[in-house]
Amino acid sequence: MDIQLQKIGYSYAKGTPFEKRALTDVDLEIISGSYQAIIGHTGSGKSTLLQHLNALLKPTEGTIQIGNLMIQAGKKVKNLKPIRQKIGIVFQFPEHQLFDETVLKDIMFGPLNYGVPADEAERRARLLVEQLGLPEEVLEKSPFDLSGGQMRRVAIAGVLAMEPSVLVLDEPTAGLDPRGRREIMDLFHKLHVEKGFTTILVTHSMEDAARYADSVAIMKDGRCVLSGQPIEVFGNEQRLIEFGLAAPRIVRFQREFEELLGYPLPILCLTEEQLVNEIARVAQVERESS
Repeated sequence: MDIQLQKIGYSYAKGTPFEKRALTDVDLEIISGSYQAIIGHTGSGKSTLLQHLNALLKPTEGTIQIGNLMIQAGKKVKNLKPIRQKIGIVFQFPEHQLFDETVLKDIMFGPLNYGVPADEAERRARLLVEQLGLPEEVLEKSPFDLSGGQMRRVAIAGVLAMEPSVLVLDEPTAGLDPRGRREIMDLFHKLHVEKGFTTILVTHSMEDAARYADSVAIMKDGRCVLSGQPIEVFGNEQRLIEFGLAAPRIVRFQREFEELLGYPLPILCLTEEQLVNEIARVAQVERESS
């Protein structure tokens, strides 16, 4: 399901003395099956933009095309339920959304609310618990008796049980330690590949965007100021500095290494693994030529 935003503008409390501009002239195309990262500082507009992706907010200017549905500023749209079913959002600290008395009931709640038969909702819940690396016995436990990491996985399972076509991740690793962040992000990438989701990652982490995304959009002061493939965006270090951002740590490390080496490496590396392999390749060439 493609998503296209054209000249999107949004103001909170529009027409009142408290009006606040949040988005201005945002153009963004998200291709079905892609992994899109949206990056920006707090207040850049990225979370407001996220809420337009399943019509939690509707634009005050511009047009959003979500699959076959068009949402235009100033026009009412009927029957948004199918779109909201197909676009799942994992908010920051998703474990705070848990509420039911057992893990099984919590995961089944969304599908049941959308008319999925109880036996199918239970099948989905049991399968997702297994896929997310949780023991089957957690299904009969209270979600509030689980560890923090387990609670987060249960909350994610509740979103995935809706079988969305688009998965929106709003700072999904907030509050986790480095190991926990990597585990959750690797899990989302695995699901992206296996299930063919369109994945939209809203983050301030340049490293996560560089490692996982196919396409990156930079938000600043409510505008999309730079977009493209990660190698294009993160290779443009001067523009990132202009927007108050730093390139991913691995890119900065590569630049320091190139200064010591005396010449640039042939490619820009976006992960530690890429850089290690490229340095090893260059070292091998140097040995063979000496």
